[in-house]
Amino acid sequence: MTTNEPMGEVINLPVRPDPAPPATAAAGADGGARPPFPPAPATSDPDGADHDAGEVLEGTVLVDQPDTGRPDIRARMLADTGQRRPIIAPWLRDRDEARATARWAVGYAGHVAGYHAARVPLYGLRLALRSPRGLWRVLIGTWRWTCDAEAMPLRMHAADRKDADTYLKLLRERDDRVRWRRIVAGAGLAGTGLAASAVMAADGLTQAGVLAGLVAVLGWIGTPQDKRILDTAVVSTKAPKITSEIVVRALASLGIAEINKAVAATGGKDWFPAPITRDGPGWRVELDLPYGVTANDIMERRAKLASGLRRPLGCVWPEPGEEDEHAGRLVLWVGDRPMSKTKQPAWPLAKVGKADLFQPAPFGTDQRGRFVEVTLMFVSVIIGAIPRMGKTFILRLLLLIAGLDVRAELHVYDLKGTGDLSPLAPVAHAYRAGDEDEDIAYALADLRALRTELRRRTKVIRNLPKDRCPENKVTPELASDKALGLHPIVVGVDECQVWFEHPKHGAEFEEICTDLVKRGPAVGIVLILATQRPDAKSLPKPISANAGMRICLKVMDHDANDMVLGTSAHKTGIKATMFSLSDKGICYLRGEGDHPRIVRSMYIDAPTAETIAHRARAMRKATGYLTGYAAGTDHTPDTGDEATILADILAVTTDTEDKIWSHVLVDRLADLRPAVYGPWADLPPNTSETDAKTAKATALANALKPYGIRTVQVNRTGPNGERENSRGIVREHIAAALDKTQNAGR
Repeated sequence: MTTNEPMGEVINLPVRPDPAPPATAAAGADGGARPPFPPAPATSDPDGADHDAGEVLEGTVLVDQPDTGRPDIRARMLADTGQRRPIIAPWLRDRDEARATARWAVGYAGHVAGYHAARVPLYGLRLALRSPRGLWRVLIGTWRWTCDAEAMPLRMHAADRKDADTYLKLLRERDDRVRWRRIVAGAGLAGTGLAASAVMAADGLTQAGVLAGLVAVLGWIGTPQDKRILDTAVVSTKAPKITSEIVVRALASLGIAEINKAVAATGGKDWFPAPITRDGPGWRVELDLPYGVTANDIMERRAKLASGLRRPLGCVWPEPGEEDEHAGRLVLWVGDRPMSKTKQPAWPLAKVGKADLFQPAPFGTDQRGRFVEVTLMFVSVIIGAIPRMGKTFILRLLLLIAGLDVRAELHVYDLKGTGDLSPLAPVAHAYRAGDEDEDIAYALADLRALRTELRRRTKVIRNLPKDRCPENKVTPELASDKALGLHPIVVGVDECQVWFEHPKHGAEFEEICTDLVKRGPAVGIVLILATQRPDAKSLPKPISANAGMRICLKVMDHDANDMVLGTSAHKTGIKATMFSLSDKGICYLRGEGDHPRIVRSMYIDAPTAETIAHRARAMRKATGYLTGYAAGTDHTPDTGDEATILADILAVTTDTEDKIWSHVLVDRLADLRPAVYGPWADLPPNTSETDAKTAKATALANALKPYGIRTVQVNRTGPNGERENSRGIVREHIAAALDKTQNAGR
């Protein structure tokens, strides 16, 4: 179809020349400055007006500036975030790891040497039986070499083709070759005869040695290719080497479109910012994933990645890069064996040594077998997992660490009731297993006393001089001072949801535990809560949000993951959901160090835990720190106000305090039960210090008279460092009176 109507206008667009900096413009022939852009040809519009292309480009902003070739060294130095690889291998710089490597090498060499030494007769018999075959091979090989048998097919081929020239040429070469080979063979035969004559003339030891060597050589020559002379001393389980091709192939099998595009374009060779290196018993791979792909995308497909690498799931551990890296940086560690099956080193505290809660203590090992440590002071701990993944074992391990610090006072509650925490009973100040009414009442009274103790500690710390307590929190020196009573208190609760979901006392349990989590760490109170059902009811938000250390084994969904590890942990790649059911004891540890870590906790079974606890008990008895349930002075706290004063005095004192001032004891009792003993400590504002001490001592003496206990003069060193003489009690008298009262009641 044709038409006379105009189809449109043709517009000539200006051609944009290559930019050049104005400062580099060369001078013109006339000495003037040459314009920064070469003049463009004039263009004309439909109206016939001429325009210069330079006018069209006027005001254009050049986004991509040219490279001047002069890097700013200072800027590069300040912005340099490159990771410098260590000059000396890390295992050589670590004394323990170097010793372990040396021990392994010596043990390995000794095992191989011993294994083969025990089989020397067997190896000799094999060589002797194979030596005739070896002699035959030597004779046949020598004959074929001398006669140039290897060239026979060529000559036969020339004869079959009736190629006379080629055949004659090959025959002449064969004759020349055979001539000098016969000379060499004859010389060798003569030399062999002379050597045999010399051996025959030698002594028997020489003859035996030469014969053994000859049999060994002929036996080695006569060994078939599919058989060995030496048996395998160590069956190798070494996995094949990880290469870039294997990693790229595995990533391409995940079904991520952007990865497949990048593989098709570049083959994935530009993904690796650092070489693939050995890292302990495995391989460490760092990757810059293609644009738009995050480390989280890979972690969600961990099972497929393991299949692509042809490794067990427990060998493949993808993690995001450091927090200052981009979201596409992936750190992939591929172990030789599954992490759950790799042999762990022995726990350093299993047989000897003691712990200090103010210092890091070994808790587990990382993927390459190095120890990972935790510091329990000044934190509260949450442990979460589905059943049968090792949650209780981790709680027991942390309590064992606390038990090996003789200053620590342990309050242990096994609300599951199976006795998994019973090995801690010999060192526990308070212990209960079960969730019966009396167990709940005991725990509630104990928590009330701990809250009172928390308040007492805050007053003590507040009144201490700044030179002793500059940061207003417990220090190792203050914790070791028995007079202050600021020793560490560690409360371990298994299946804590039983407390918080209790129909009658759940709200009070939550209130007290929230207070202990928030204010307890600063005054030396550590709360460790473990649950197999991490949700809002089992771990109330005020508690989970203030826990400083979080340990999460396998969980089933992202809600449980974030409840234990923190809000949005799953989104940022901290995923305990990726653990398999075989990854028992493997957890994410958050709160120890700058970054979350995958850790395999130390495995301490119940018999071993009992042995460790008895060692800790002996240490406590030797230092006078055995108290409460472990010392046999534990009493069932009463939730009411009718508890006897004798039991309350024993509750606020330790067996190391043989004598104690009455006014100090009254203050402690008032903190324990304000409703009962508060009036004894509440004196008029203008009462002098001497009158206050006298009034408190009188009130206590009157209360103890019905039990036949009299106060005595106690001379001790006061807080100001000077000796003071004041009325007080003897703790043995209190314990004897309580036993007498209880026996009379029976």
